[in-house]
Amino acid sequence: MMKTIYLYCDGSSLGNPGFGGYCAILKYKDKKKIVKGAEKNATNNQMELLAAIRGIESLKEPCNIKLVSDSNYVVKAINEWLQGWIKKDFKNVKNIELWKRYIKAARVHKVEATWVKGHNGHEENEECDKIARNEAENLKGMSK
Repeated sequence: MMKTIYLYCDGSSLGNPGFGGYCAILKYKDKKKIVKGAEKNATNNQMELLAAIRGIESLKEPCNIKLVSDSNYVVKAINEWLQGWIKKDFKNVKNIELWKRYIKAARVHKVEATWVKGHNGHEENEECDKIARNEAENLKGMSK
């Protein structure tokens, strides 16, 4: 029986592209783990996707993953578009390397993605948003 993990993720980009930050919050029963980081030159979509990837990569065993994101791009790609992209070998798809990394990370898991409206009082989404933005701002500050 696989564990069910809740993975809340968000990304932020200052400038789009610009300094980017990401955050994933993983919850299992009463345990909580935060995965976060930043990149120098990234788009918002790249950071949204990297948040999901880094969250999934941090898992040590196959899980049922309930992924929650305010990114239509990430949720629709996972639930609807990815199989078609694979069939056409990612022709005209952006962020191919990240999507291939996602596929590799997600391979052993069962991922179900759900969209939530951003900046709408969803506790974990708000926390992810704040951490992702802080990561981007910290990197920007260090780069001066």
